Amino acid sequence: MKKKIIIPALIVIALLLAGIGYLYVNLDKQKKENEEMQQLAELDKKEMENEYEQFARQYSEMKTQINNDSIVAQLTQEQLKTQQLLKELREVKASDAREITRLKKELATCRAVIRSYVLEIDSLNRLNQNLVAENTRVKGEYEEATRQIESLNVDKASLSEKVAIAAQLDATNIQMLAKKKNGKTTDKMKDCKNIQVNFSIARNVTATNGVKTFYVRITTPSGTVLSNGGTFAYENRQLEYSMKKSVEYGGEETAITTYWNVAEFLQDGTYKVSIFADGHMIGSKSFAFK
Repeated sequence: MKKKIIIPALIVIALLLAGIGYLYVNLDKQKKENEEMQQLAELDKKEMENEYEQFARQYSEMKTQINNDSIVAQLTQEQLKTQQLLKELREVKASDAREITRLKKELATCRAVIRSYVLEIDSLNRLNQNLVAENTRVKGEYEEATRQIESLNVDKASLSEKVAIAAQLDATNIQMLAKKKNGKTTDKMKDCKNIQVNFSIARNVTATNGVKTFYVRITTPSGTVLSNGGTFAYENRQLEYSMKKSVEYGGEETAITTYWNVAEFLQDGTYKVSIFADGHMIGSKSFAFK
């Protein structure tokens, strides 16, 4: 009678111990994946902070390099706005996706604004050069042209740095489409046989023309990356990418489409698409699937 009771009890205990061990292994794996996602979010936040700080410094430099009260007042206003956004970014947690997304959009706006000032100052500098050429021909106006040259003089090294920042690309209109075997779109990842990611590279006349390689990184709801084994350099480390594509960029808006063939079961949830080029994250967006 005792054996009939003891043996089933031992079996139940063994099953419970096996279940506890399984849960422990899965919890540990999930913890490591969450830590990796947190590290990437912190890197993204740090890069945003660096850009905001750099923009604030550049406004100070530009104010000392131009003698135009109206433009200086505009630069001061934009500098204060940038410093306020930097303060908000430092106070927000990297895990606060909504605030990070908002501040990233504000960063893109700041980049566009400083780009416009770089181009305006560059235009004034070109005007200055034309005045120099003109005044070598018209000696009587030489002194007046010289004063204008001095008031519009912009340090070339500093201008080159600003142009480099203005040349950074922006990925817009990001789309992630899950497609079934027949090519139709679906909102259920269990039916997905192919992932299509579409995006556009915004018009940027200051960017260097030529062949550019764009890396697309898709992060699953569990924090893993849909990877084909390839990596690329970002923030002094190697990151896995899902797809990459090299295209000829000539400064005009360029539409790009990439594909991922699904060879594994994909869970429903929120997927994040991040796009990288020239060592920068140039755009990201999250997509929810049932």
